[in-house]
Amino acid sequence: MTIFEALRISHDMQRELAQKLVETQGDTPERHALFAQLKQELAVHSVAEERHFYVPLMQQDAGVDLSRHAIAEHHQMDEMIEDLEATDPSSPSWLVQAKALAEKVEHHLKEEEHSFFQMAGKLLRDKEKEQLAGDYLSAYDEMKQAS
Repeated sequence: MTIFEALRISHDMQRELAQKLVETQGDTPERHALFAQLKQELAVHSVAEERHFYVPLMQQDAGVDLSRHAIAEHHQMDEMIEDLEATDPSSPSWLVQAKALAEKVEHHLKEEEHSFFQMAGKLLRDKEKEQLAGDYLSAYDEMKQAS
């Protein structure tokens, strides 16, 4: 498995959770559970991805701007989650914010998969792609179990 395949597993989970979240209504246990799952998935994924995908890419000049952009988007999503946590789940603005987060997640994932992965594919050797996948999956699983 390559780092790209490993990352797509989490990407698919993020898409599914974000879509289900914006389909919820009111202050329900389902909304709380889906939000908690999405929050955890985004947090665990972004830390593991930054350590085992973006940091290695930053070792090469051509990967610096791309990595900085992606890490900045992770930070933006973190802030959107904080805003959601501070909003009453029964208020109409909560759903508006959740939809904005879902759109940001989708934008970020598309950008990664359609442009970042292509650039990284040229910068990383095949052996590195496989090594990074193992490192990413180990860190991801370890953090997922700890949270």
